[in-house]
Amino acid sequence: MPLPTLTPEQRAEALAKAAEARKARSELLANIKSGKESIESVLNRAKEDRTVGKTKVVQLLKAVPGLGQVKVAALMEQAGIDPDRRAAGLGDRQRETLINALK
Repeated sequence: MPLPTLTPEQRAEALAKAAEARKARSELLANIKSGKESIESVLNRAKEDRTVGKTKVVQLLKAVPGLGQVKVAALMEQAGIDPDRRAAGLGDRQRETLINALK
């Protein structure tokens, strides 16, 4: 199925929307990294907040100070979460397992 052809205005609008989403995600990750927001509060609002919900769990966890790629991979495996899972797709048990592991 071919992609729909967009008018120049539609294309510009889509590019602006994508840039805005990237900026919001970048700010979210910076807030986690600086300690302004806890990973617990971020994960708990994943269902309502579109920016958080569409962010991959791995990205959120890597933003936590002290967590690198190896520790994040171990946490994800321990909680039974696929590495490609987005925050809004986490089940209640998975979210609780992650939060408890980070306390």
